[in-house]
Amino acid sequence: MATSNNPLLDFTDLPLFDRIRPEHVAPAVDVLLAEAETALQTVTAPDFPASWSAISKVLDVASERFSRAWSAVGHLNAVADTPELRAAYNEAMPRVTAFWTRLGSDERLYAKYKAIDVATLDAEQRQAHLNAVRNFVLGGAELQGEAKQRFAEIQERQAELSQKFSENALDATDAFAYYAQFGELEGVPEDVVNAARAAAEAEAKDGYKLTLKMPCYLPVMQFAKSSALRETLYRAYVTRASELGDPAFDNTSLIGEILALREEEAKLLGYRNFGELSVVPKMAESPEQVVKFLRDLAAKARPYGERDLADLRAFASTQLGLADPQPWDWSYIGEKLKEARYAFSEQEVKQYFPAPKVMAGLFKIVETLFEVSIRRDSAPTWHPSVEFYRIERAGQKVGQFYLDPSARAAKRGGAWMDDVRARWLRPDDGRLQTPIAQLVCNFAEGVGGKPPLLTHDDVTTLFHEFGHGLHHMLTQVNERDVSGISGVEWDAVELPSQFMENFCWEWDVLSHMTAHVDTGAPLPRALFDKMTAAKNFQSGLQTLRQIEFSLFDMLLHTEYHAAAAKPGDVLALLAQVRAEVAVMPSPPFSRTPNTFSHIFSGGYAAGYYSYKWAEVLSADAYAAFEETVGANGEPSIETGRKYRQAILEAGGSRSAMESFKAFRGREPQLDALLRHQGMAEPQPA
Repeated sequence: MATSNNPLLDFTDLPLFDRIRPEHVAPAVDVLLAEAETALQTVTAPDFPASWSAISKVLDVASERFSRAWSAVGHLNAVADTPELRAAYNEAMPRVTAFWTRLGSDERLYAKYKAIDVATLDAEQRQAHLNAVRNFVLGGAELQGEAKQRFAEIQERQAELSQKFSENALDATDAFAYYAQFGELEGVPEDVVNAARAAAEAEAKDGYKLTLKMPCYLPVMQFAKSSALRETLYRAYVTRASELGDPAFDNTSLIGEILALREEEAKLLGYRNFGELSVVPKMAESPEQVVKFLRDLAAKARPYGERDLADLRAFASTQLGLADPQPWDWSYIGEKLKEARYAFSEQEVKQYFPAPKVMAGLFKIVETLFEVSIRRDSAPTWHPSVEFYRIERAGQKVGQFYLDPSARAAKRGGAWMDDVRARWLRPDDGRLQTPIAQLVCNFAEGVGGKPPLLTHDDVTTLFHEFGHGLHHMLTQVNERDVSGISGVEWDAVELPSQFMENFCWEWDVLSHMTAHVDTGAPLPRALFDKMTAAKNFQSGLQTLRQIEFSLFDMLLHTEYHAAAAKPGDVLALLAQVRAEVAVMPSPPFSRTPNTFSHIFSGGYAAGYYSYKWAEVLSADAYAAFEETVGANGEPSIETGRKYRQAILEAGGSRSAMESFKAFRGREPQLDALLRHQGMAEPQPA
């Protein structure tokens, strides 16, 4: 294939997502890999100057093109998966991984970086240089001979296994369907029923097609009166990608091999375990500090979790006739208890959150608080439902973003923000490259000509991902490796996302983004007050659930030893963690690790604790807004400006602690988080 018309090789502006085909992948990788290899050989030649700008002009320019093109392929693989694209991606991935491993461990390049005169660098470059030297060590640059070769093999195999883990989780989710009869769907929200009927009709089948995708699975678990129906979906959901489901999608052996490779990698680099290696570039100082943080938080949350569970059991027994609730009953009991205690349901709230109105409200708070304007823009996209926007300040483009809100087949579950390109004062042409982000969610589609309706949880998710996007797009840093989210410690990267979630609980903000789907009436204040009263409903249980995941992840990467492991040891460790921190029983057939994509294919290995760690930072940061709120409840523009400048604009150009202290004037404190989650009052008896 001629490379001249390959859309992956067109860097003039935005990615040509509508034109990228599987057959473009291999030729583009050939070209860009060759360019990057040539650049690497050029800058590592003995006579090439040990100069930051000289290296950047040659190597960073070539490697940035390569990573942008590969990022586009990876993105399509996540949001528009086809057998052909998956094959092309998997065929190219070993070569791509091998190059990045080689680049990160090249001792000649490492020597060049060490030889750079730090006095010649500005503050942003110094931080990027500091990170680079550290990353060379973590990337194996100091390894020799067989150890270096083995390190490279480990990276390549890990990339393959992570990709396969992700594919199995997606395929196992997509493979399940249950065609329910109408009588089984009593209690299920009308829009979910209509969507299930439409899905069955699209396949020329009778009944109602239920799937394990969140917009279908969650409402069935919350609202379906039929315990048998809930059990059917629950068992399928918690056994996905395990030996209890289709063996073609079983992730069990992959988990064992991934953990063994991580342990081997850590030992090659001189660490006792992967947990130790993982925290080196993070805010946390050691796995022990993380484990102590989690156990301390668990001790504070446990009395609240026990009270939450006692409430559920009592309500189930007295009001629902469920003397012995099963695992598939808890969501239903919780929803019914919430309705009884606070006299509202998620379904009632959802009618007030049509997606277009929510987007307008989100944009309004962002525009007000961060002194920008958000405008529709045009770009080639991968699906008709994807929208594209630009962010401007004083008429100047600051950044752009894609928004892909809807769940659909062949799209990975969950929600995430990814960068398309970073802000960078380009060393090749002196031009300022503005940042572009992708914001991906999995909300239900609109049904019957109505716009999509979001639950309040969906609204919170949207704000969360937009917070990540703002961190990436509002940066004022010109050095690519520390601009936006780049170079930010992994356990601080959730601060801006979790920070934005707080606005979903502010009447002054929320009231602007609601309009009943049928009447157009705004959310009634009385209903909002009920939602607020219910905000911390079961927060003890939810906190313990996150701690369970986080502690399991860290202990898995510190105390589990692959070489001596026996089948079932991973599940045994999870059971041990649950016995320590959880109060809600889990069934023995649950296979949570088999779809724990965050740690096995999503970059959060020995880092899942970051969500809780960053929640401390974000709650304390938001407390600054609570302390400066206006007379009518409106957030302070001045505090918004200070937050933007200290946190968002600084990106990774300094440590997260320095940025936090620049904003708050002190180190973070735990009390705001406990207060926000209703766990600050005297402990329940």
